[in-house]
Amino acid sequence: MDLHPLAAAHLAQRQQAGEQPFHHLTPSSLRAQSERLALALAPSVPGVASVHALTLATAQGPLGVRVYRPNHEPGLPLLIMYHGGGWVMGTLSTYDAFCRQLCLATGCVVVSADYRKAPEFRYPTAAHDAYAVMVAVVAHAAQWGADASRVAVGGTSAGANLAAVVALMARDRQGPKLSAQVLIVPVTDARCASPSFAENAYAPVLPAASMRWFWEQYLPHADAGLEAYASPLHADLAGLPDAIILAAQYDPLRDEAMAYAQALQDAGVTVEAQVYEGMIHSFLGPRAMADIATFLGDSLR
Repeated sequence: MDLHPLAAAHLAQRQQAGEQPFHHLTPSSLRAQSERLALALAPSVPGVASVHALTLATAQGPLGVRVYRPNHEPGLPLLIMYHGGGWVMGTLSTYDAFCRQLCLATGCVVVSADYRKAPEFRYPTAAHDAYAVMVAVVAHAAQWGADASRVAVGGTSAGANLAAVVALMARDRQGPKLSAQVLIVPVTDARCASPSFAENAYAPVLPAASMRWFWEQYLPHADAGLEAYASPLHADLAGLPDAIILAAQYDPLRDEAMAYAQALQDAGVTVEAQVYEGMIHSFLGPRAMADIATFLGDSLR
């Protein structure tokens, strides 16, 4: 692999921290590794104006969120983010540094939203949690200085899957109006059969075997993977908000991300899509952050 120098440095940090392949671990040991790596890899991020952690009452029960404000002005755009981790691992803490970066880069009030994890809570629990917390966050937007009429959802990997599903649910249920989707290395198709799964079968961070293992933890049975709220690539995509889709060259998920971008375009949705050369799953570099900021600046005016 001809890795981008930044990706190679990031990968070396992960290896130095002793990362083990996801599918070689149990869910509990995987979660412990995730927390340890988050501490080891977190960049130094300048302070945001405020960070507030709380538990929201939702239709799915109490769910945790962390609210990041870039300043104390009223009426800022709102970005609701779902962390990655194959629906099995990840917390508000492991996503903290990235959400701080997003808050500063975009000027949005960023709300990092948690959800219950597989295999203890299999599909569709995380999807319903993600939608329920979005509804609750929008209802509280004003008290955090955010504008409930300028809302985007986003996420990374499995979190991007949930963000895409939340956009579908909001349309299907006539829920809060969403203006944009930010889908970073998204999971869109449980079949795991795109050409990039073979091409990047042994890619760093997320080899194909690990992604298949995550689906096994998430789904109650294989047929559920064909449902629209599990694999949004199989959904009717008409009427969804504008989207930016960001993929990595050396990622098994690359082609399904691009297929989702094409399917959205075919359904009449405005989409920006980019494959970042030399990059790996969940590490796309600073240009991707700048691209997200530009997209949201246009979409959330």
